[in-house]
Amino acid sequence: MDKGVWDVIVNGPFKPIKVVEGKTVPKEFSQWTLDENKRAHYDVRAKNIISSALTLGEFYRVFVCESTKEMWDVLEVTHDGTNEVKRARKNTLI
Repeated sequence: MDKGVWDVIVNGPFKPIKVVEGKTVPKEFSQWTLDENKRAHYDVRAKNIISSALTLGEFYRVFVCESTKEMWDVLEVTHDGTNEVKRARKNTLI
């Protein structure tokens, strides 16, 4: 769909921040620029895309996730396994 959609799947959602007295704090929604709003919206689009492609059972695994990255990580572990499982499969095949 868009590189921004894939970016939120891999790196997590964009959260606009501002610096106040040397500390970074999240910006209030009313202060977001158009570009920040567009970038934050990619997570919503990616969630919609992934959710619409899932079976009901898979959907129930990820519907509580707060971000697309979290959804993707759950699905990746479910279908590919953890790194230890992958290593064990490779050793079995060898």
